[in-house]
Amino acid sequence: MSEEHRETGTGWPQPAEPGRPSGPAGEPDPRPDAPDPDELSPLAPAEPAAPEQEDVPEPAEEPGASAAGAKPAPVSRRLTSAGAMIAVLLALLGFTLVVQLKTTSTDPTLAATREEDLVRISSDLDSRERRLRQDIEALEESQRQLRSGEQGRQAALEEATRRADELGILAGTLPAVGPGLSVRFEGPEKAVESERILDAVQELRGAGAEAMQIAGADGTAVRIIASTYFVDAPGGGLVVDGRRLSGPYVISVIGDPATLRTALNIPGGVVASVEEAGGNVTPVDSEAVEVSQLHAPIKLEHARPVS
Repeated sequence: MSEEHRETGTGWPQPAEPGRPSGPAGEPDPRPDAPDPDELSPLAPAEPAAPEQEDVPEPAEEPGASAAGAKPAPVSRRLTSAGAMIAVLLALLGFTLVVQLKTTSTDPTLAATREEDLVRISSDLDSRERRLRQDIEALEESQRQLRSGEQGRQAALEEATRRADELGILAGTLPAVGPGLSVRFEGPEKAVESERILDAVQELRGAGAEAMQIAGADGTAVRIIASTYFVDAPGGGLVVDGRRLSGPYVISVIGDPATLRTALNIPGGVVASVEEAGGNVTPVDSEAVEVSQLHAPIKLEHARPVS
C-alpha cells in the first residue's frame, strides 16, 4: 500500500480539493500562523480573473480551401533598425546578383569558359596592351625624327636654293641687283680698245665684282661671265661673246663701290692707261645697279663633278 493510502487511513486515495494539489504536498500546514496556500499562489493575478470561457471547438477546415484565403498572422513584434538594415543589404545583394547573372548570361562564351581560360585571356589582353603602347611610342619617336628630318631637309633646301641663286648669278643665268658702280669708257678707238676693256673687267673681278654686263651706245648689252671674250671689231668697235658693240661703253658692276673704285684707280691701272691714250673713265656709285642681261647656259662637254 502506498504512503498516500496510509495517510488517509482508508487505503483509498482521498480526492483533492479544488485549487489544491493532491497528496502530501496539498495538505494544509499544521502551524497555526501558516498563511493560506491560496494567498501565496504566485500565479494568482492581482486583479480578479476574467470568467473562463467555455471551449468552443474550432470549425473544421473545409477540404479544398485555398491557403491564399487565410489571413496572415499578425506580426508579434516590430523590426528593429538593425533588422531593417539587414533587409536592405539583402535586397541590394539580391539585386547585384541578378544584374551579374544577366550580364554573364549575355555572353554565353564567357559563361562557358573555364577559369584557366579566363586567366589566359586576361594575360593575352595585357600583353597586347603592352605591345600597342610600344607601337605608339615607336610611332611617336618616328614622328619626332620625321619632323627633325623635315626641318633638316627644309634647311638643306634653303641652302641649296641660295647656292643655286649664287651660281646662277655667277653663271649669268639669273638677273641681279645691288650696290656697285656704273663705269663709262669713252675716247678714241685706241683708248677704248678690247685690251683695255678686258683689263678693266679683270681689275673689277679681282676687287670682288659679283655680276657685270657691258652695253654699247645703241643699248645692246652682253652679260660678262668667266668665259666672256673681247676682241676688236673690224672698222671700229668691240665684239663681245660674238656680239658687236660700239662706243662709248658702260660697264655695270655689282660689288662694294669703294673697293671697286680703288681697284680702277690704282697707279698704272685701267684709269691711268685709258687717260694716257686720250680716253676717259668715269665711275659712278649707285645703290641699285641692275644687271639684267642673261647669258645662255653653257653646256659642258668634258668637265664632270668629282663624286
